[in-house]
Amino acid sequence: MPGGVHWCLRPYAMETTFVFPFLLGAEAVAMSSKGYRRESFQSSTSDEDLVEIAGGALDFSLTDDDPPLDREMLGGFSLYNGGGMNGTSHMMDFLEEPLPGVGTYEDFNTIDWVREKSRDRDRHREIASKSKESTWALLQSVSDAFSGWLLMLLIGLLAGSLAGLIDISAHWMTDLKEGLCLTGFWFNHEHCCWNSNETTFEDRDKCPQWETWSQLILGHGEGAFAYILNYFMYVLWALVFSLLAVLLVRGFAPYACGSGIPEIKTILSGFIIRGYLGKWTLIIKTVTLVLAVSSGLSLGKEGPLVHVACCCGNILCHLFTKYRKNEAKRREVLSAAAAAGVSVAFGAPIGGVLFSLEEVSYYFPLKTLWRSFFAALVAAFTLRSINPFGNSRLVLFYVEFHTPWHLLELVPFILLGIFGGLWGSFFIRSNIAWCRRRKTTKLGKYPVLEVIVVTAITAILAFPNEYTRMSTSELISELFNDCGLLDFSKLCEYVNDFNSTKGDDLPDRAAGPGVYTAMWQLALALILKVFITIFTFGMKVPSGLFIPSMAVGAIVGRLLGVGMEQLAYYHHDWAIFSGWCSQGADCITPGLYAMVGAAACLGGVTRMTVSLVVIMFELTGGLEYIVPLMAAAMTSKWVADAIGREGIYDAHIRLNGYPFLEAKEEFSHKTLAMDVMRPRRNDPVLTVLTQDSMTVEDVEAIINETTYSGYPVVVSRESQRLVGFVLRRDLIISIENARKKQDGIVSTSVIYFTDHSPPLPPSSPSMLKLRSILDLSPFTVTDQTPMEIVVDIFRKLGLRQCLVTHNGKLLGIITKKDVLKHIAQMANQDPDSILFN
Repeated sequence: MPGGVHWCLRPYAMETTFVFPFLLGAEAVAMSSKGYRRESFQSSTSDEDLVEIAGGALDFSLTDDDPPLDREMLGGFSLYNGGGMNGTSHMMDFLEEPLPGVGTYEDFNTIDWVREKSRDRDRHREIASKSKESTWALLQSVSDAFSGWLLMLLIGLLAGSLAGLIDISAHWMTDLKEGLCLTGFWFNHEHCCWNSNETTFEDRDKCPQWETWSQLILGHGEGAFAYILNYFMYVLWALVFSLLAVLLVRGFAPYACGSGIPEIKTILSGFIIRGYLGKWTLIIKTVTLVLAVSSGLSLGKEGPLVHVACCCGNILCHLFTKYRKNEAKRREVLSAAAAAGVSVAFGAPIGGVLFSLEEVSYYFPLKTLWRSFFAALVAAFTLRSINPFGNSRLVLFYVEFHTPWHLLELVPFILLGIFGGLWGSFFIRSNIAWCRRRKTTKLGKYPVLEVIVVTAITAILAFPNEYTRMSTSELISELFNDCGLLDFSKLCEYVNDFNSTKGDDLPDRAAGPGVYTAMWQLALALILKVFITIFTFGMKVPSGLFIPSMAVGAIVGRLLGVGMEQLAYYHHDWAIFSGWCSQGADCITPGLYAMVGAAACLGGVTRMTVSLVVIMFELTGGLEYIVPLMAAAMTSKWVADAIGREGIYDAHIRLNGYPFLEAKEEFSHKTLAMDVMRPRRNDPVLTVLTQDSMTVEDVEAIINETTYSGYPVVVSRESQRLVGFVLRRDLIISIENARKKQDGIVSTSVIYFTDHSPPLPPSSPSMLKLRSILDLSPFTVTDQTPMEIVVDIFRKLGLRQCLVTHNGKLLGIITKKDVLKHIAQMANQDPDSILFN
């Protein structure tokens, strides 16, 4: 195959074509047979396999889906036609020795949760029985039990360190767009002015050591030309950062784009996307996340930090045998890693655990809860030790409020919740429509141009307004801030009446000209953020949604908060204020409204509730404000759910056709298993293997003529009594190994799936026993089983397929993809949208 190999990956049961033009070489063909181990999961089969995609384009195309079973990689079965199954060697007993590759999974297939958990129980039983035999075995047993906690420690340390590195780098590069520190180019603006003795408190962000680009180039910073030069340098740096980010993603790790949370949800449900959590994805995502955030695009780093933490978890899993070998155990680790990611993103360890439980995890046993808590704790401690913002806090926008809220304020808080729900629904519909247009038109062929255009528009519109010029995290920090006597921002330019000041509490005051200026500037910033975020989320750069959503809500909340404050100041004698807000009292906290608005908008977009409230509570450190946050979060969810049931991550899962069975939705239709199973009427009969009457040649013919990922084994074609289920991949590997290593195996050799084989005449060829690869307990239902029960079985057991019987005889099969297509059909959606495209 000169010039590389073009593979068409066709995952079955729930996915379709995914075309990779890989420039790999002849080794690519051998991958599907070479790196897989039954009792080990070596690096060649880890999630690092498919990261060598240098220059490779992703072709998201669709194919038909007639076969009733999962399909296999086309590149996989072409390999076994002909000479690949020839050659003999020494005798090998297939019932005694596990074969390399048997029991592992192809890319873009779903794992068998039941089989993986069964394997883990068998391993535990073996360790427990051996531990009583010797001291060494006992130590190994203790080591095995401790390895999970050690892995959590390593994940927390690595995730926290990377988060600190990303925070420090992004802060420095964001300031680089505006100027440079003369004492050391590696200092950001704030650090540069820390050691200066020539700053005043009012102008603490101005010091001789920090010079803008106009001061560096022209020697002065005043005048129209200096402004234009600073404007030009700001846009230029933004374009350079975003261009570097998209080129790195496109060239080295296409999976590093986007938020990553929809794909992580799908992976945690049991789907395999090799390379998505590999080392190249981790490196490129870390670097490009800094570049994307620094470019000033309307995106955040919180979602991608979850992806980064999960990459850390997946890579560190290879250090521990029990996680390297078992896909279900590995997903428990990834659930804990997701918690660590949110922990360092928001400085909210408990919120991180609840986020993993509520939003991303599919299987979350109690043991995983404890380990998630430990990983989140270690990650938060590591980030706190690094202290990236220099304020002894884990996030830039940590705030503390001291003024209690009044019951009547629940009305504006609920109004903020309604706005959050409306904004969330509007954003989801608009963003999905734009992303669908990107997929189905020529726009998707020019990802670099798209990023450059959106960055240029964002930078050109952002620079004139100081609230859009600053980083979004700094904007949120400014909006959350509770104005004090020492605050000199425009938002705190009130008319001070020091005669009415009591202690440290400032009373509600009349707004000064600075506040009014800030109000219209914030209104313009709101319009820009609302619309530009729609086009930014989903581009081919790392992009999170938490921060832009919070910024939109915080702006609206601050505007409403200042409005309420001025209303209370000028009309404190009104009935709604007279009971609790007297003249000269500190009644309204605009920063609190900003925080509630941020929670409402984030809840409207993601549909988070419990974890959202806890994250916001951990940000503020005040139990007093849990009720306003809960009211806003629930209101936004109710309003958004009334318009559309899907959150942004579920909508992107459906847009991309990932095989994800949503556990939160009920299936209420009165259909039966026989209505969904394949084969249907007028379909070809179900392809089966018999337990003791088929030759190697017969089985190879079935493998080559069909593309199913597995075959039911029956007693005979006449009886159709079910014996078990065998995976296509296991069959191919076993026959190939037998031809190479077992004497006498030829095309006319009979394959036996039974315990005992009959004695053969001396002249007949050797038989091939394959009972060891047969699943003797495939999950079965009768043809009259209601589909709501079948759907629950698939959700709760994580099945790949389920066989349908009638009076003990095999009738057909239902795969996970069949279930997803049926659910879509019942919801009046296109069933062919359930394709991995």
